[in-house]
Amino acid sequence: MKNILVWDWPVRLGHWLMVGGFILAWLTSESETWRLVHAFSGSVVIAVALFRLPWGFIGSRYARFVDFVRGPGSVADYLRSLLRLEPDHHTGHNPAGGWAIVLLLGLGIATGLVGWAMYNELGGDWLEELHEALAATMLTVVFVHVAGVISGSLLHGENLVRAMITGHKQGSPEEAIPSARPLAGIFLLVWVGAASWWLAS
Repeated sequence: MKNILVWDWPVRLGHWLMVGGFILAWLTSESETWRLVHAFSGSVVIAVALFRLPWGFIGSRYARFVDFVRGPGSVADYLRSLLRLEPDHHTGHNPAGGWAIVLLLGLGIATGLVGWAMYNELGGDWLEELHEALAATMLTVVFVHVAGVISGSLLHGENLVRAMITGHKQGSPEEAIPSARPLAGIFLLVWVGAASWWLAS
């Protein structure tokens, strides 16, 4: 096992942009003074999630949905290995983490679009209740995901948070991706900036 490149720039940048956008949106959700900041941060979440969907098909190896979206049996097997304190090693996302990502992307888009409709006064009070319910559900999935990251890091002896910063994890040399796709990372930043500005304006 060596230190190999696993996460490309779009995956890493998208991950932290969604983290920052969601935290900022949550912290400003009850303040009319910070309404524009709330709208912009929510728009960042939408923009990243919309980028991540096609990137899940055309991105590098471990960014693709086909690499980490598995059936219920695989998820159950992985969770049982966690309970045994001997989790199966996955170079990319594990099966449970893969479904957390799918849920977070879907909830990020749904929560953001409902919030955008509210921001533009396209619906009534029911939209606000739906927006809050979706955001609360997303927060629950975030907590479960963070718990999984912490337990996985401890049991594998590998800092998964640092891996999402540096892009490197433990694996066989032949499992490494050939490039971090920096140009795609730049495109992501441009897309998120432009889309967020348009959605929040």
